[in-house]
Amino acid sequence: MASDDDILRQFNEQFRRSSGSSGSGEEITPEELEARRSRELNEKEVKVMGVYEHPSSGPFVLLRDSRGRNLPIWIGQPEALSISLAVDGAATPRPMTHDLMKIIIERLGANVEFILIDDLYNNVYYAKVTMRQDGRAVDIDCRPSDAIAVALRFKAPIYVADAVLEENHWELSEE
Repeated sequence: MASDDDILRQFNEQFRRSSGSSGSGEEITPEELEARRSRELNEKEVKVMGVYEHPSSGPFVLLRDSRGRNLPIWIGQPEALSISLAVDGAATPRPMTHDLMKIIIERLGANVEFILIDDLYNNVYYAKVTMRQDGRAVDIDCRPSDAIAVALRFKAPIYVADAVLEENHWELSEE
């Protein structure tokens, strides 16, 4: 497995070659949201490889599928900390926001089945958390960073639409 320094070096090279998208887009009108392309999702399970800090763009979570495709998603500092704590299995003295969400979901008798990152539109990733409560599925639209943080706490699978992975993955070699 490549070291964190190698991953960041390769990531910087990819970042310079890409459009420089940081994952944050401008305000989108309802008409533009409706114009988001629909596609067959063909979901692929991914694993969280870690949370990294890019010197000029801030933190990102790196996802990888079974074919070795890497998908970086820029996230905020609080979400980076939350995801890192969940990946490391660390606990805090008091519940953080995503821990509180887990407690609330469980006390309402629901469970997170999986999350799906299903689109990238205007440089913004879109995700859904699928929960089950009283035998019925409930989909909640949310930011991928929040979905990932919650999924890790429930040990729920994380999926990405194949088209999103195929169009946006970055090649990082294992050195």
